[in-house]
Amino acid sequence: MSKPIISGSFSYEALEETLDIKTKDADLFIGIPKETAFQENRVGLIPEAVGVLVANGNDVWIESKAGEGSGYSDHDYSDAGAKIKYDKHEIFNCDILVKSAPIVESDMKLLKLNQVVISPIHLSVLKAEILEHMMEKKITGISFENLKDDSGTYPIVRSMSEIAGSASMLIAGHYLSSSGNGKGILLGGISGIPPTKVIILGAGVVGEFAARAALAMGASVKVFDNNDYRLKRLQDTMGHRVWTSVIEPRILAKQLKTCEIAVGALSSENGRTPMVVSEAMVANMRPGSVIIDVSIDRGGCFETSEITTHEKPTFIKHGVIHYCVPNIPSGYSRTASHAVSNVLMPLLLKISSEGGLDEYVWKNLNIRNSIYMFKGALTNFHLSERFKLKYTDLNLRTASRRDYSVLKFLSIFHGKNPGAAFIFR
Repeated sequence: MSKPIISGSFSYEALEETLDIKTKDADLFIGIPKETAFQENRVGLIPEAVGVLVANGNDVWIESKAGEGSGYSDHDYSDAGAKIKYDKHEIFNCDILVKSAPIVESDMKLLKLNQVVISPIHLSVLKAEILEHMMEKKITGISFENLKDDSGTYPIVRSMSEIAGSASMLIAGHYLSSSGNGKGILLGGISGIPPTKVIILGAGVVGEFAARAALAMGASVKVFDNNDYRLKRLQDTMGHRVWTSVIEPRILAKQLKTCEIAVGALSSENGRTPMVVSEAMVANMRPGSVIIDVSIDRGGCFETSEITTHEKPTFIKHGVIHYCVPNIPSGYSRTASHAVSNVLMPLLLKISSEGGLDEYVWKNLNIRNSIYMFKGALTNFHLSERFKLKYTDLNLRTASRRDYSVLKFLSIFHGKNPGAAFIFR
């Protein structure tokens, strides 16, 4: 290789190092459609959050009556600076869609090219056709379930789990009462009467908040989980000793036989929730007792569980009342909407301040975990395996984009400065 030739006709001076320069803020164009599927009553952004976004130079359009299920009127949103639209097509023309329900078949024809969709993804109802159509439209999809904060936790999932756990005890108390066609038992009991016995399957966030609510009402609580770390963590966070056990069938069957309430709150990182309660165990439970299967959206913990709706939430099998509504937080939509909005509003502000989603993805690793599709490329490995679709590593795609920008800059620099050719040798 020949040595580089440095001509004396050029003068060379030391330059300051050029660091990454902050990009100009981007004004976001955000649309909030009214949900019509999955009995969804929540809304992705509440009026207070819309007011903050608009005050920072962003445009927010919302479909008329989109916040009605959460108790927010069109007037509330218009006062916050949002534009009320009566045509769903106009909302779907926005650059960023904030949905509180997943993309469904009726939404596919409304999606536009290169759109960003922030919404949950329900694995139990997701279809390959929906993903393929989104890939054709070069959609960027961000899922609620996988959004991480700086501490590495999932704030939206945790908030919804807290609501579901606390609500499970309120629901159980209603169906134990005479007005709920139950045995007429007060959840918790009073002086001189033995407390209500509650069995909780799962020591995660749902199980923890169900246990907190039950103990606050004076019930006797017993928690089962096969994760020893979760059981120890539960003991520490509760502040006092709680009866705990690993899931051993004989012990579990014995405890279920004498309980009034059983809550299914087991989780599974991949696939179906483990079914740990057989139909024979349910048949041996006391008539009039209540099962709340919070895990029904992933198959359920009880063999007798079947998906129900908010309109018809219960059914009776073997004399036991079953409550198996998959979207419990939607029944407490105002609280749930506020919790979701508390996460999405700061996220959208960060995206705006970084100059858009592309720049934010490059600089923030946590957001990458929630992106299951990036400009039409499927970046979630589990979805690609399940639906046999091509997988793209988001980290490699993002790095290649920045490398291309650097090479482009150097090529321009070389073209304007022939004497700097030695840089590439």
